[in-house]
Amino acid sequence: MKERAVSDSKKRPMSIYEVHLGSWKRKEFSLDEAGEAVPGSEFYNYRELAPELAAYVKEMGYTHIELLPVMEHPLDASWGYQVTGYYAPTSRYGTPDDFMYFMDYMHSQGIGVILDWVPAHFPRDSWGMAQFDGTCVYEHKDPRQGAHPHWGTLIYNYGRPQVSNFLIANAMFWADKYHADGIRFDAVASMLYLDYGKNPGEWVANMYGGHENLEAVEFLKHLNSVFKGRKDGAVLIAEESTAWPKVTGNVKEDGLGFDYKWNMGWMNDFLGYMKCDPYFRCHHYGELTFSMIYAYSEDFILVFSHDEVVHGKGSMVNKMPGETFEAKFANLRAAYGFMTGHPGKKLLFMGQEFGQEKEWNEKQSLSWELLEDKEHLQLKNYMAALHAFYKANPALYQLDEKPEGFEWINGMEWEKNLLIFLRRTRKKEDTLLVVCNFSNVEYDDFRIGVPYPGKYKEMFNSDAESYGGTGVGNPRVKMSKKTECDERKNSITVKLAPLSVQVFSYTKPETGAASNKSAKAKTAAKAAAEKKTGKKGKPAGKTEEAVKAVKAKKTTKTAQKAEKKVSEKTVKTAEKKQGTTTATEKVEKAVKQAIDSKPVKTVEQTVDKLVKAGKSAAAEAAKAVEKYRAAADPEKKPATKPKTKPETKSEAKLEAKPETKTKKSTGMSELGEELQRKFETEER
Repeated sequence: MKERAVSDSKKRPMSIYEVHLGSWKRKEFSLDEAGEAVPGSEFYNYRELAPELAAYVKEMGYTHIELLPVMEHPLDASWGYQVTGYYAPTSRYGTPDDFMYFMDYMHSQGIGVILDWVPAHFPRDSWGMAQFDGTCVYEHKDPRQGAHPHWGTLIYNYGRPQVSNFLIANAMFWADKYHADGIRFDAVASMLYLDYGKNPGEWVANMYGGHENLEAVEFLKHLNSVFKGRKDGAVLIAEESTAWPKVTGNVKEDGLGFDYKWNMGWMNDFLGYMKCDPYFRCHHYGELTFSMIYAYSEDFILVFSHDEVVHGKGSMVNKMPGETFEAKFANLRAAYGFMTGHPGKKLLFMGQEFGQEKEWNEKQSLSWELLEDKEHLQLKNYMAALHAFYKANPALYQLDEKPEGFEWINGMEWEKNLLIFLRRTRKKEDTLLVVCNFSNVEYDDFRIGVPYPGKYKEMFNSDAESYGGTGVGNPRVKMSKKTECDERKNSITVKLAPLSVQVFSYTKPETGAASNKSAKAKTAAKAAAEKKTGKKGKPAGKTEEAVKAVKAKKTTKTAQKAEKKVSEKTVKTAEKKQGTTTATEKVEKAVKQAIDSKPVKTVEQTVDKLVKAGKSAAAEAAKAVEKYRAAADPEKKPATKPKTKPETKSEAKLEAKPETKTKKSTGMSELGEELQRKFETEER
């Protein structure tokens, strides 16, 4: 709790595993003496569930679990949303002490626990709070204000101080007594609107004639303000499915004060897109990209919750198109990959991480036997790897709520069903390139614009063979080229697997110093090898001669290229005010740099500048190149007699000084003579 209090959840990874304790795993019924099943004997105790659930959650890489309501409620075959005992953990799974053990054990394993809480409605059961003392204490007397007709439940009268205080105290109770890491508010939309789920004539407008529940709004603001005043880092999450503004906004700025909001819009749009056959997805491309228009209007959690796998909606895997299980699983892996890359925290309902085939049934255990099948086990392993990758890369969570954490590369490839974007932190080296291919087409050598020049390495691929994919990928690092693409100066070409999400990391290119250091290291290694083996019949151990031979060879090649570059240049007729000595020194310095493994391009650029300076510089350029070629190649005799090796730096500098300029020097190559004649002709 201390660590939670001083850290910001917005800057930490949050991957939530939504769990219904009564159906995650079940026992076989115990039988009584008459051979009848004992009610309740099928449930595991909180103490039994804790170590097994914690081990699984850690294996899968989730950071939190979210428990469907554990507050006491009637009916075993229930999701828990008909709460009657607001201050009691359900006895189905044990005592309050047992639940404390459960919470403490989860925390000892580094797992946060979020509790689902229901302030939006309560049941009509006589043992509950309906007509508590024979009158409407907690609800409105007018059924148009005090009831949800589509749920058959009652609505709290949030304007009564005793009702508001009861609910605020209850939320505080679960955080203080049981150390809950978060409270998720169920059905907030039903609280905010007086006409929620009602037909005309079934509701009463507010004092201004609108449909906003002003009393509920003030209750939520008050509750959130008081709760955050505890300053222990516990979060408040709203299941709000409308466009009500500032759900996660500051109360002082007329916001409701929640930390997070479930992104129901993204969930509905994206699942609508994924349900389409890949051939027809191009017509629904807007459903894929629309979420980024409002992504930063709230602090969101992306959800595939229990509500999406019940009531005939089908399980997640069976929502996916495809005539084979391979195709369905490929689509599902891509969906989960995109969810991970998209800004926002993550939530997935139990069973969907390994491809539960049936809809969720609260009366049965999950189909754990499916893990005996290869496809389901591979999906489970994929999700574990995906969560590990998510937590290991700050770009995927650190700036979830900031626009600078996301950037489009290409959000217009609707015909190909491609989506390419960046996830960022404030460090350039953390940048991730995310490429989503929602078509069943494989692309070879697909060019993608990149934000920076450098290396791009494929770090994650949903189509890897180990996950059940085709294995199409990019095992080699991709070096960017100065080829414009996607309105970027630099780009890479990659292989795109069908129905996949591929993520590339960025590494900046080596600096000149680093590159030079690397080259020198290679030269040293080569010299060491020559010392060991000997070279060209010379005795091993003559390291100095071997190194000189390597340098001479390298210098010859570089000088030849520089000489060629000089000959190809068209020299300007106007001679610049630059002395012969200065030009020569600069050219000689450039060629000397080539000896020290500087890039050839640097030498060429230096020579180019000197050639453009005028005829004197050009002649000396050719002369210097020739000189260093002779120095590099012992068998080639220089045109002039070389001096003895100077012993001091001053002597060396004096030796490097060129002779006085003449029309035709005996030390000048044919190239220099040609350039000299060219200048004289142009001057005339």
